[in-house]
Amino acid sequence: MSHTLCVIPGDGVGKEVIPATVEVLQKVLPDLQVMEAEAGWDCFTHTGDALPAATREKIATCGAALFGATSSPSRKVEGYRSPIVHMRQLFDLYANLRPTRLLKMRGSQLAARPNAVDLLLVRENTQGLYAGREYLRETPAGPEAIAERVITKAASERVAKTAFALAEGRRKQLCIVHKANILPLTDGTFRDAARAVGAAHPGVKVSEMLVDTAAMLLASRPEQFDMIVTTNLFGDILSDIASVWGGGMGVAPALNLGAHVAVAEPVHGSAPDIAGKGIANPCGAILSAALLARHYWNLPEVATKIENAVYTVLENGLATPDLGGHASTAQVAQEILGALG
Repeated sequence: MSHTLCVIPGDGVGKEVIPATVEVLQKVLPDLQVMEAEAGWDCFTHTGDALPAATREKIATCGAALFGATSSPSRKVEGYRSPIVHMRQLFDLYANLRPTRLLKMRGSQLAARPNAVDLLLVRENTQGLYAGREYLRETPAGPEAIAERVITKAASERVAKTAFALAEGRRKQLCIVHKANILPLTDGTFRDAARAVGAAHPGVKVSEMLVDTAAMLLASRPEQFDMIVTTNLFGDILSDIASVWGGGMGVAPALNLGAHVAVAEPVHGSAPDIAGKGIANPCGAILSAALLARHYWNLPEVATKIENAVYTVLENGLATPDLGGHASTAQVAQEILGALG
């Protein structure tokens, strides 16, 4: 079987960590065919489109994509739309998978932690405040900015089905995280839909928790979680909190998963402060590629091989500056390639 991948480095350090990741994938998948494409802020500035039609066509053709990062502005820019949010909605990438595995590097405080952390957060990926329904309204007191939070029963059921199916293959535990005490209509819809799906999975132990409590426990006792399913913005924030236990944003992977298309992307941004210096951590991107292998190409052995290589290198102490080391992007990538055999 041939595996085809659309490769989109994007902005900043994406242009450094994505080529390293492609090398790793080519090592474990010799039949890999790569189609290169562009997207992001740099693409927008010279083409007027952050996700050009040619890139959209290549993603659709390949089915699998690897995206680096985008330097989205923190202000409204006419005509600009975040390419990764656009991809999620255009290709209906309804589930975002974000795992965290405890990183026990030599000499780190985490190395002495007695309990293992191995959790998976499943985030609804197309709705919530990311639906993009934001507008200004004039009032006697001045402009009023409004963002509409969109939660539907259908989308909530769909992501819950993915989460419960994954829970069946793990430790059969799933925590539904919400804020239905304050948002009874939107979060209540999500919670009730997830509960209803859970009724079809009697072998999975279901719990639920308010998002603020979940945040506190992820920061203090993350080992008590195996899987979490939650809404879009909550999932974004909670997974970033959890990433601390896995080595931080440079090591955090993610996969945007749909019925027909999947886009892997490291959680970190474009990191303009270090872009071009050759010191970006490639591990988040490489681990994201492992998620693509496991959940889209259905190659769990390949995914495990990549993950084991990454953690072998990190836990032996070779690290980029974000983890307290002095290694370059290329040095870490080469060590991972060597660990693959």
